[in-house]
Amino acid sequence: MESLFQLDNLFTLLMLIALQAVLGFDNLLYISIESSKAPENRQRFVRRMGIGLAIVFRLVLMFVVLGLINRFTQPLFGFGWAGVIEGSFTFHSLVSMLGGGFIMYTATREIMHLLAVDHVEELGDTRKRSVATVITWIVVMNLVFSFDSLLSAIALTEVVWVIATAILISGALMVILADHVSVFLKQNRMFEVIGLFILFIVGILLITEGGHLAHLEFFNFKVEAMSKASFYFVIFVMVIVSTVQTRYRNKLEALRAKEHAAQA
Repeated sequence: MESLFQLDNLFTLLMLIALQAVLGFDNLLYISIESSKAPENRQRFVRRMGIGLAIVFRLVLMFVVLGLINRFTQPLFGFGWAGVIEGSFTFHSLVSMLGGGFIMYTATREIMHLLAVDHVEELGDTRKRSVATVITWIVVMNLVFSFDSLLSAIALTEVVWVIATAILISGALMVILADHVSVFLKQNRMFEVIGLFILFIVGILLITEGGHLAHLEFFNFKVEAMSKASFYFVIFVMVIVSTVQTRYRNKLEALRAKEHAAQA
């Protein structure tokens, strides 16, 4: 067994922790939004239990992936209609596409729900789920989000203890940050909408990545994976636009209030 404290392993560990932190942003966002559907007095427990169980399953998944790494990239089945649609699916591509599709569905459903309710302050009471259901979805989606990060980690090193330590440390960071993100979203409801649109884009990212891995072609046009740089640039632009728009709206409301006060 290679020592975790060798210089190259320590350097790799730091890289993996940074990788998990970057790739875990969308996962943390999903956990915060999903946990808000549990009873309010159980939301913190749901987040911690969900992340804890997800870390355990992620460690199990690590051993499975290490043992079956070649099979995950081997074609399971293919289909073709010349000139219309062609593809060859692997386990990895199926996980990415199905997970991305579910995330897009979830984000769309929540956005439509936000538009449908008459009183936003009562939103939490209209979409409550049981504690067990919320924890289950947090664990399942955590595994979907972690699949790519695990493959990326294995590409950097196959030292089990390095990958496992990175998973445990990133899990601890998620437990700490999840509460803060949830409180922030609760106090700043407008960012919940941004968060849902970010999840929608995450779904597109996963679907395009899965389509690229499956070598999907529609009318002889290949599906290309959305780059991570494009993903983070879109998020940056969304946050900037939303911030500027909010400040401008607040300024207009303040001016209108002054005009009404002067007229009165």
